[in-house]
Amino acid sequence: MRVFKFGGASVKDAAGVRNLAEIVKGCNDELFVVVSAMGKTTNAMEAIVEAYMKGDKPKLEERYEALKNYHVQIIDGLTEVGTSCIETLLQQLKAKLESEPSLNYDFEYDQIVPYGELLSTTIINAYLAADGLNTEWLDIRRYIRTDDTYRSANVNWELTSRLMKEAYVASEKRVFITQGFIASTENNLTTTLGREGSDYTGAIIAHVLDADYLAIWKDVPGVLNADPRWYPKASKIDELSYWEAIELTYYGAQVIHPKTLKPLQNKQIPLLVKSFVEPHNEGTVIKTSEQSGELLPIYVLKCNQVLISMSPKDFSFIIEESLSDIFHIFSKHRVSLNMMQTSALNFSVCADDNKYVKAAIEELQKQFDVRYNENMELVTIRHYTDAAIDEVIAGKEVVDSQVSRKTARYVLKASEWQF
Repeated sequence: MRVFKFGGASVKDAAGVRNLAEIVKGCNDELFVVVSAMGKTTNAMEAIVEAYMKGDKPKLEERYEALKNYHVQIIDGLTEVGTSCIETLLQQLKAKLESEPSLNYDFEYDQIVPYGELLSTTIINAYLAADGLNTEWLDIRRYIRTDDTYRSANVNWELTSRLMKEAYVASEKRVFITQGFIASTENNLTTTLGREGSDYTGAIIAHVLDADYLAIWKDVPGVLNADPRWYPKASKIDELSYWEAIELTYYGAQVIHPKTLKPLQNKQIPLLVKSFVEPHNEGTVIKTSEQSGELLPIYVLKCNQVLISMSPKDFSFIIEESLSDIFHIFSKHRVSLNMMQTSALNFSVCADDNKYVKAAIEELQKQFDVRYNENMELVTIRHYTDAAIDEVIAGKEVVDSQVSRKTARYVLKASEWQF
């Protein structure tokens, strides 16, 4: 059995759905197909949540209609499928949006945004069935069970494993179509696994069902040594070890969701990153291997960063107790730290600049002297060379840096990139 995961870009229109069908038909084994919301639907769903929570009914109606029309347009391009397949889902969403919201934003987010995945997979399953494939649509919320940490739920692996295996054994279908990103609590309340969590869904299914491999289909030829949108000389990497790939996701590489690799590594299940544009090309394989030879320098850029420096207000030092307080505040506000540096009198971190980090800064200021720089960029160069460092920081204002044996990291003032 194999697991294929398709992101939103691969099914953004009718042509993308047809292309997915051809890739699926090319697989002769039993197959789990995990699909994200179509195109930029998750962004659209988040805009709907915003209007819903604000009680802005005109904007809510406008955004709902835009969502509906987008999916109807895709169905219109698939003559084998009618809009009746999504009517029930649209009615359910409409009823939810007409109800009174609770005061818990994260809970409401998880009850609304997953309709993107439900709509996507319903359309795709209808098309594949009409195209003659022996498919079964699964509501993954019945099988992947989590706690109630809304928007970043933690998987109950024991219960998930039992439910997934029971569903798989009981079915006689060859192709299963299901959603990425979403799950539910034991009380059947919908949860999500974190933004871009569909890769993680694929890894959960692959781990639980001992898949031959997980293939993630993207609009790039494989894992590149940089994002070509800002580094035009990016090259494909043919093979990576789990260890190396985990390091890259930790530093912020966007090709693979950070939680995806560990479930695969634990059972030695290879991960393939392949192009849905050129599906017959090899792509990149991530597996257990001793990395042979020297890797190219790998560049990871994180934009919209804030550099925060904390020091004690009294004559004390930054010691374990102070660090414990700092980490507690960041954890409380759900702030992920992208880089950390400490000295006797100072502790600095780099984090994504958003409403969560702003709330954390306000609380930190009650206990520490806090200085922060906005509009920063964090560049990580894995397997750096002197030439690679010079190329990245040339003409840039370096605000902070951190260099180890294999990795060089630079906090830079944001400006235009020129290579």
